[in-house]
Amino acid sequence: MAGPLGKQVDYPECYDASLLLPIARADNRNALGIKGDALPFCGADIWNAFELSWLDNQGKPQVARGRFIFPCTSPCLVESKSLKLYLNSLNQHTFSDITAARECIKQDLSVAAGADVEVLLQDFSGMQEMLDAPTGTSLDQLEAACGHYEVEPALLQLAGNHAAFEQLVDEVVYTDLFRSRCPITGQPDWATITVCYQGPQIEHAALLRYLVSYRLHNDFHENCVERIFCDIKNRCRPHSLSVEANFLRRGGLDINPVRATSEMMDYVLFPRYNRQ
Repeated sequence: MAGPLGKQVDYPECYDASLLLPIARADNRNALGIKGDALPFCGADIWNAFELSWLDNQGKPQVARGRFIFPCTSPCLVESKSLKLYLNSLNQHTFSDITAARECIKQDLSVAAGADVEVLLQDFSGMQEMLDAPTGTSLDQLEAACGHYEVEPALLQLAGNHAAFEQLVDEVVYTDLFRSRCPITGQPDWATITVCYQGPQIEHAALLRYLVSYRLHNDFHENCVERIFCDIKNRCRPHSLSVEANFLRRGGLDINPVRATSEMMDYVLFPRYNRQ
């Protein structure tokens, strides 16, 4: 089924759940050697929506911010422009209150994803959101010559020599230098990538070079994070691992995929960073 991404389309004037375009996760996962439901990770895709509005029973516009949490076990992700068009289709639709709006969105997103999607809506009255800065060690000031701009897992290596396999660390590292490209439009997708792991120490400059190698890579946000997780897990053999991506906002939506060896966070409280 062809989607709206990369095409000029008219914005909808009426509520239309059929605008949501599911994309099967299986194709990307097959390319990573992941078969069926035997996932090597758990996690979720956290979407934040900032252009969300509808009408109340008196025809007065209401506005809210939404957070949609898609489990990584869902058969499908939802194509981003189709979600934007769907949310715009609510602009002239009437809901009795914010609870009715939330239930409608939850039902529609869950059907599209093929699994239960958690939906949180919050109006803007009195909202004071504290934006976070990444925690851990930044990789961005390292002296690291970078020459690969298509994904190259072989760039990953452990620190030191063979003895590093016995030297276990517990660390959090991040970079603001990550960029990939939309597989449909070729537009750049910018993100902060955070890697939390326990195990043999990963060479920081090598990890940075590997993450930079996504710069000309064409793929969806969620697929990039799953590939990063699998490459680090397979090549560096950490005892535990999480990969988090805070992608910058586009069209009123930001997408934040998380993949981990175990559930380690409350996705409702997943941080938003200053640059988002």
